[in-house]
Amino acid sequence: MKWRSILACLLMPAPAAAHPVVHPAAACATCHVQALSQPATSMGKALETVQECAVLSSHPLLLFKDGSYSYRIERKGSQSIYSVTNGDQTVTMPIRWAMGASSAIGQTYILEKDGQLYESRVSYFRKLNGLGLTMGAQDTVPNNMTDAAGRLMGPDERLQCFGCHATNAAEGRQLTLEKLSPGVQCEHCHGPTQKHLAGMVEGASNQVRMKDLTTMSAEQASNFCGQCHRTWEEIVLIGRLDITDLRFQPYRLAGSKCFDTDDRRVSCVACHDPHKEVNTHSSDYDSKCQSCHAGGKPGAVACKVATKNCVTCHMPKIELPGAHYKFTDHRIRIVRAHEPFPG
Repeated sequence: MKWRSILACLLMPAPAAAHPVVHPAAACATCHVQALSQPATSMGKALETVQECAVLSSHPLLLFKDGSYSYRIERKGSQSIYSVTNGDQTVTMPIRWAMGASSAIGQTYILEKDGQLYESRVSYFRKLNGLGLTMGAQDTVPNNMTDAAGRLMGPDERLQCFGCHATNAAEGRQLTLEKLSPGVQCEHCHGPTQKHLAGMVEGASNQVRMKDLTTMSAEQASNFCGQCHRTWEEIVLIGRLDITDLRFQPYRLAGSKCFDTDDRRVSCVACHDPHKEVNTHSSDYDSKCQSCHAGGKPGAVACKVATKNCVTCHMPKIELPGAHYKFTDHRIRIVRAHEPFPG
């Protein structure tokens, strides 16, 4: 059978540093329809190889200037070369990875020099259809040409970035770039598939079951998704409560008056199916709001103003400085004109 052939292919040891010929989700898709749509989502493309990066292949030359620094990303075959010059000196680095889905906001590039990884100082933004300063770099002044090219990534940051944007990128505290699968794939959330797939091939009666995430409470879902999207506790511990936290949805949702840790109707997955691209039609979320605010939950007050377009009023889109993108604020509230950003 076709699915047995796919499973057998995936279970074969892959050569070192090689990417599997068959997409990891292909085996899951033989039984789970969710695996058919998930790889094409922004999460599924949260990390791309340079060879497969759609932005870099469709933009053979990208240019940007910041003060005395001129940036250039040039496509050469299946590779892309990143360089910066101030007129006297030039630093050139190969791009190793494209981090972030270009279909959503844009992507930042991971550079390599002398065995070290750097976050590019300029990023591609979909709204600009070109380069701009990477978020966080707007107020920085490079000390040297290497700083002008990008920011050196420390061990913890490498683990965190690749751990969230890729699958099987680490073993304990050890980064395993040669083994990773780009993007958030099935195993990233549901756990290792090897024994489960082996049982399918062998027809074992006592299958190793994958992690079931369908019964999580709102708090459990927030903590689970917050491993990458940031939890309330994590932001509070960092101690930086300002508009830059707008993009951390679990943290913002937890600050909503209606957030109930035990009510699954106010959880991340109540509104978002991680196996599909995020729905951008605000009106489609009305039924989610009305499940509580139409008398479905004790203490939930019915809206006296409207019964539709709830998100438009109570979850405003706010421009995040430097992101060239308006994020939906997941802190559900009554929004008042000219009020300061609620941290």
